[in-house]
Amino acid sequence: MSHTETVKGTLPLSSFGVRTHRNINKGNNMAKPKSVYTCQGCGYQAPSWLGRCPGCGQWNTLAEEMITEALVQKRGLQTGGAPCPLPEITLQNCRRISSQIEEFDRVLGGGTVPGSLVLIGGDPGIGKSTLLLQTCNGLALQGVRVLYISGEESPQQIKLRAQRLNICTPNLYILAETALESMLAHLDAFRPVILVVDSIQTSYSTQMQSAPGSVSQVREVTAQLLFYSKLHHVATFIVGHVTKDGAIAGPRTLEHIVDTVLYLEGDRYQSYRILRAVKNRFGSTNEIGVFEMVEGGLAEIKNPSQLFLAERSEGISGAVAIASLEGTRPILLEVQALVSPTKMAMPRRSTTGVDSNRLSLITAVMEKRLGIYLQGEDIFINIVSGMKVDEPAADLGISCAIISSFRNHPLDHDWIVMGEIGLGGEIRGVSSLETRLKEASKLGFKRAVVPRGNLEKLKVNLPMEIHGVHLLSEAIELLAG
Repeated sequence: MSHTETVKGTLPLSSFGVRTHRNINKGNNMAKPKSVYTCQGCGYQAPSWLGRCPGCGQWNTLAEEMITEALVQKRGLQTGGAPCPLPEITLQNCRRISSQIEEFDRVLGGGTVPGSLVLIGGDPGIGKSTLLLQTCNGLALQGVRVLYISGEESPQQIKLRAQRLNICTPNLYILAETALESMLAHLDAFRPVILVVDSIQTSYSTQMQSAPGSVSQVREVTAQLLFYSKLHHVATFIVGHVTKDGAIAGPRTLEHIVDTVLYLEGDRYQSYRILRAVKNRFGSTNEIGVFEMVEGGLAEIKNPSQLFLAERSEGISGAVAIASLEGTRPILLEVQALVSPTKMAMPRRSTTGVDSNRLSLITAVMEKRLGIYLQGEDIFINIVSGMKVDEPAADLGISCAIISSFRNHPLDHDWIVMGEIGLGGEIRGVSSLETRLKEASKLGFKRAVVPRGNLEKLKVNLPMEIHGVHLLSEAIELLAG
């Protein structure tokens, strides 16, 4: 009896689920999709649904995605070259391209780098598309071929925004497309110098089964755009949506893929916008760009200190001017404090623009080293104009504002303070003191309180009184007159 024949009254092996040579070959040729559950926050994958992600600990973030087992040939950084010594590597087309917007170029580190991939995030309606369209116009006016790919708006809608911004340049091309494969085909034929994809959450690859905006799609599309940018030296800007917590939607690996991550911050009900870099492989991450939303788009603010201090009022307790440093730019801000008695068992500690933990530390030092009882007081701290201050040089200004409000004693209008407060009540030095004082003198401040350690190293002569203090108590006595 042949091995392919079956005994009468029996069933073939395939009927019992045993795979013979015939159905084994047939199964290998089939690409059966399987489902996995992927966390939309960190990218963790699980075979079944879980209420809480084991990777990041967030609840209800796992979504089902279909993954095809078939191997797909993908583009990558496969140049085929041999390893080359570092001194023999030649630089080609590495000159930065200016966008004609100084604030935008400042944040990027001096201009756009060819072959870079820049991710821009921000709240809905904050002005991301407006900023990119103005940037594209500045680049296109220099003869650079710019391709703007939109997945959320039609070319007619972009045309309406361009008319409002007075943009009409023939080197700016608009394309409405969401499929990655079609984008790459247009890029191969068009060969732009600057590419904008708005937004990455609407783009998808037809070779993947998951829905647009999922973790797998966002990561795959971003990776393919990165490969194309590096191989063809195309500077690419992609727009990313943000979550309710203010972070860019998708896994954190998306921020690791790109070269630069920019956030456009600000209250949508106010006119000021802050462009901040949180990652930059080609420049500093401390620089910021300040804009104002006007009828004709985002206007640059060349001197933000003068703007932020324009509405200061004299004779008000709890208001102090401080000198903050953002990268290489000094920015003068006003700190306001409100201290009022409370009948609650737990007094409130509310901050806007300042870390609440820093406020707790400052109040603890004031109670311990100055003997000021603040446990029965509500304390509110606000940085005027919606700015955020992260550096510890603002500690002394916050402390002085609290004392001024607590004693209801206004400080003189021409004082400016800066310094970090240590746990022992000492005033520690700050960086770039000379730069801060020059900006303060330019805006008319006559007196300054600085750390004594910095004052000993100061070499420049300025038309203002500079007082060095070592302890917090010395600064309070000096400002109290």
